[in-house]
Amino acid sequence: MTMDFPLAHAVAPRLEVPARTGSTNADLRAHAGDAVDWPHLSTIVTRDQTAGRGRLDRSWVAPEGSALAVSVLLRELPVDPAARGWVPLAAGLAMSNAVAAQLPEHEVTVKWPNDVLVDGRKICGILAEATVDAVVVGAGVNTSMTVEQFPVPTATSFAALGVDADEDRLLAAYLTELDELLSSLVSTGDAGRSGLHAAATARCATIGQPVRVSMPAGRVLEGVATGLDPEGRLLVSVGDGREAISAGDVVHVRPAGN
Repeated sequence: MTMDFPLAHAVAPRLEVPARTGSTNADLRAHAGDAVDWPHLSTIVTRDQTAGRGRLDRSWVAPEGSALAVSVLLRELPVDPAARGWVPLAAGLAMSNAVAAQLPEHEVTVKWPNDVLVDGRKICGILAEATVDAVVVGAGVNTSMTVEQFPVPTATSFAALGVDADEDRLLAAYLTELDELLSSLVSTGDAGRSGLHAAATARCATIGQPVRVSMPAGRVLEGVATGLDPEGRLLVSVGDGREAISAGDVVHVRPAGN
């Protein structure tokens, strides 16, 4: 077993670090049925992922060595299915705090449900996928990616910000907080009582913003994001009404002139 990522090894009960793989999420899903050898918080991380996927089935590919692809197997989940909607948000919050610890001079926020932004630019995307009795949470963090390698102009990275990311500390902090947030959610059964609702709301850059939401059936919703409901859904005020969004592609709409 490699001792790359020694701090993270101390947190995860099983940590695999392949030199290259197609998709860390796919790899971990293949082991989801083996609860003995792959317990809660088992993790696969690589610096070279060749066939990753993002939300809405988009491809996620980064040049070798430019990003960290991390997938975590979560088995200790809330009994209430409604509370499980908070798992992706917990992952976004945990990663945002891990990123913020190494970028104290920058504003680190979360675009609902779990894109991590630094100064308004995306540094990390997260995809949660449910299996029969577990959830696999994948994250792609731009660590050494150069400006020339950015897939879109709205991306950023530790390197572009002039920071040499401590990947081991980043991963260990992420795993530790993700486990703590979920443990509290499981024990209380409620995001409000566990403190997750308040913490996620405080980090969420989407709240208060004019947004455009592309819905799964092709519908487009425009309004102002006003908060998160008890199930972690984004509340959007439209005219005199309000809608709770559980899935959709959210764009922050900047007012003209900004």
